[in-house]
Amino acid sequence: MKKFLLTIAMVAFGFAANAQDDSGQTSKGKFVIEANTGSLSTGSTAFSFSSTDGVTSFSLGLDGGYFFMDDLAVKAGLGYVDLNGTSLFNYKIGAEYYIDGQFPVGVDFTGSSSDGASVNWIGLQAGYAYFLAENVSVKPTVRYNVAIEDGVPGTFQGLIGFALYF
Repeated sequence: MKKFLLTIAMVAFGFAANAQDDSGQTSKGKFVIEANTGSLSTGSTAFSFSSTDGVTSFSLGLDGGYFFMDDLAVKAGLGYVDLNGTSLFNYKIGAEYYIDGQFPVGVDFTGSSSDGASVNWIGLQAGYAYFLAENVSVKPTVRYNVAIEDGVPGTFQGLIGFALYF
C-alpha cells in the first residue's frame, strides 16, 4: 500500500510540475462533475444496462473533482452495480491532468466491494474533452484497469463521459 501511495504522489507531482495556466474550464478553483456511459466492469462508476436471456444488470455512478491548480484535478467517484440481484459498491480516487486543457489523462485507485470482500485496480485513462459550451464537454475516453490482486484480470474499457465545469 505504501508503494501505491508513493506512486500516486509521484504521478501527481509530475502532473503539477508540468501544469499550465492557460485554460478556462480547467483552471484552479473550478469543479467538475462527470457521468460516463460504458461497460459494466471492474469498479465502474459509469451508467450501463444489459439484459440477456432474462439476466439483467445495471450500473449507476458519478465522478467529481476539484482543480487545485490549473489543469490538474483531484477526483473521486462512487458507483452502484446490480448483477442480477447481487449488489456491488464501487469507488475510485485519483488525479486527472488536462494536457493543453483538452486532453485528460488520469490515474486512480479503483475498487469494488460486496459483503465485506473487495477487489482493487489501478486505473489508467486518456481521452479528449470536446467542449460543447463554456462549461459542458463530451469526453470519449479509453481506460485500462490493472489488477492489484493476483488472479484478478485487468480490463480495458471505452467510455463516453459528459462533464460539467463550474
